[in-house]
Amino acid sequence: MANHPATKKSLGQHFLKDGNMIRKIADAIPAGPEDKVIEIGPGAGALTEQLLHQYKDLTAIEIDQRMIDFLEEKYPDLNLIKQDILKTDWSAITESDKPVHVVGNLPYYITSQILFAILEQRSRLTSAILMMQKEVAERIVAVPRTKAYGILSVQTQLMSTPEILFDVPPQVFYPPPNVQSAVLKLTFDKGQLACSDENLKTVVRMAFNQRRKKLSNSLKGLNTELPEKEFDFSLRAEALDPQTYEKLTAHFEQLGTFG
Repeated sequence: MANHPATKKSLGQHFLKDGNMIRKIADAIPAGPEDKVIEIGPGAGALTEQLLHQYKDLTAIEIDQRMIDFLEEKYPDLNLIKQDILKTDWSAITESDKPVHVVGNLPYYITSQILFAILEQRSRLTSAILMMQKEVAERIVAVPRTKAYGILSVQTQLMSTPEILFDVPPQVFYPPPNVQSAVLKLTFDKGQLACSDENLKTVVRMAFNQRRKKLSNSLKGLNTELPEKEFDFSLRAEALDPQTYEKLTAHFEQLGTFG
């Protein structure tokens, strides 16, 4: 294998080793050569090398000190932020007068946390090209009344336009993961929500945490009168489309539900 440090299981590292797949991912980024590109978790730099050829303004964020040493030696000109992606001050790194794009091969065990961090920054971003477990990507693009439809689907679809671009088989990684992966594209083309992100999360999580129950039961914890005239609370969580969750949360805000 390539002359870089061994992968760390604790960090969920699986490095890309297939040149065709690396180019395919880099080509999926809808960025111009002058745009700002942020790479999450470059690892041993397989994708980074391709990105450096394509973009003048590249920032990479890496937590693993062994990989940081390796990258600094191999790509001395790379703008490398050495910290945990979940503790990164996104507002500082997304500061730009040009369009900003995110790309990353996300560690499976923190995919949704990274996803929510990116969604919080959506007003500063143009797109995100994210590799993740295929099953998670399928949940993000799922439609109402399906088993896969849930919290991730509602929030991501209200805050971006998600689409699965292509599958990524285990054998293009070292070591191969025991799951199928997929590359997901998020386009940040949605306007401001009619409600706050925080309150939306509260309502959606409450609804889906008891997805077998009717909404009239699962939303009891809000301790508020349910607007029965405007919404059907005899349905289960998976029956409501994302826009209805947005309207419902905005309605609760008007009622002063969240204090």
